[in-house]
Amino acid sequence: MSLYKHILVAIDLSDEADDVLEKARFLAETNSARLTLVHVVEPLSVAYGSDIPLDLTTLQDEITQQARDRISSLAESIHLDKGEQHVVYGRPEREVHRIAEESDVDLIVVGSHGRHGLALILGSTSTSILHGACCDVLAVRVGKKNNHH
Repeated sequence: MSLYKHILVAIDLSDEADDVLEKARFLAETNSARLTLVHVVEPLSVAYGSDIPLDLTTLQDEITQQARDRISSLAESIHLDKGEQHVVYGRPEREVHRIAEESDVDLIVVGSHGRHGLALILGSTSTSILHGACCDVLAVRVGKKNNHH
């Protein structure tokens, strides 16, 4: 009996996303589970306050497009179908929970720096994903590697 049937991995666009994805892929393989990849693009107005006079739409589209390209190449590297990758727009914890509930996910995998980074899904966001999650959450420790050599 496999422990998990559908694993959702939420990643940002940092270099450490590879580690998080690799661990999620291994878990999915071991459990013969489905793997779904999600990246949440936060609205710029949230990050920079809504009092900016300039039009953020073009910039936002550009960021979203870059995210799509990066996610799609990450997905390709682990042979993940297009249907199993989502680049969505909004508040990370809300979107991750929504996809998890809609898709009957039973494990959410996120990266955790153990510090407050600016990186999207990492840092404090992994804590907010933990709260209100409908299933298990695994925070993969990334960043500083402990050398025991």
